[in-house]
Amino acid sequence: MSSRVAEFNAARILILGANGQLGIELQRCFADRAVVSLGRDRCDLADFDQIRQAIADARPEIVLNAAAYTAVDRAETEQELAQRVNGEAAGVLAEECRKRSALLVHYSTDYVFDGSKAAPWVEEDAPAPLNVYGGSKLEGERRIVALGERYLIFRTSWVFSPHGHNFLRTMLRLGAERDQLKIVNDQSGAPTSALAIASATRTVLENLASDGLTAADYSGVYHMTCAGQTTWCGFAQAIFARARSDRAQGWAAVTGITSAEYPTPARRPRNSVLSNEKLRLRFGVCLPSWESALENTLHSLQHD
Repeated sequence: MSSRVAEFNAARILILGANGQLGIELQRCFADRAVVSLGRDRCDLADFDQIRQAIADARPEIVLNAAAYTAVDRAETEQELAQRVNGEAAGVLAEECRKRSALLVHYSTDYVFDGSKAAPWVEEDAPAPLNVYGGSKLEGERRIVALGERYLIFRTSWVFSPHGHNFLRTMLRLGAERDQLKIVNDQSGAPTSALAIASATRTVLENLASDGLTAADYSGVYHMTCAGQTTWCGFAQAIFARARSDRAQGWAAVTGITSAEYPTPARRPRNSVLSNEKLRLRFGVCLPSWESALENTLHSLQHD
């Protein structure tokens, strides 16, 4: 590739983490393009030689890295693995993409912040992770910035989809099994569907190609979440209010509790709301409201 992004329609694309909830949606959104999709069985980010071989074989011009270590609580006791997959592997990807002049698109997290700010977090705010997972994702960001040449880092939050392990699917299961659920009500964020992230990613890349921007124009960190905010408790209530019930008695009743009443191995930020203004101004991209994204995802679940 030249200093400009390769013509999007002709670009070879490599998707890593293809079997995860974001990877599945990325494959759908880029199904009409020249795509190679690899799951962990074919490219485990803990194995740096596999990463290098995957890129050598695919010869991509764009790499979409949806692979990550995402077990937030387990990371507290598996620190080395989380750091290797989320931190060190990101640096290997950045180096390999730089060798090929390929664009690296990498996904990060709201958990790089400590949640102490009252207003939405902007990209210039100083990160201060509260847990190992957030720290490992921040290390990945830093390695990409230090070692990469053409890159987009998208921080997102509270990801859900019809696939895999996520809060939405857990609530639908527990809500049908139990009469009452107690859900944390003092942590705020923006639930964001994997489909919304994948669709926004495609729009960004299309805009890059049409605008002819150079790496100096676009490389950086951007926040990419659905619009609006809620709490975990509010998210659960919205899920049950919008979901079709096959039970005569409906879904479980939801009661809000504090984080102190539901202790977890990993501390979570109280405020995870991210400002998407930089994404809008640079690329003209706005994600839908989290409520709209939820309705779309529930529709997909009910018609699968």
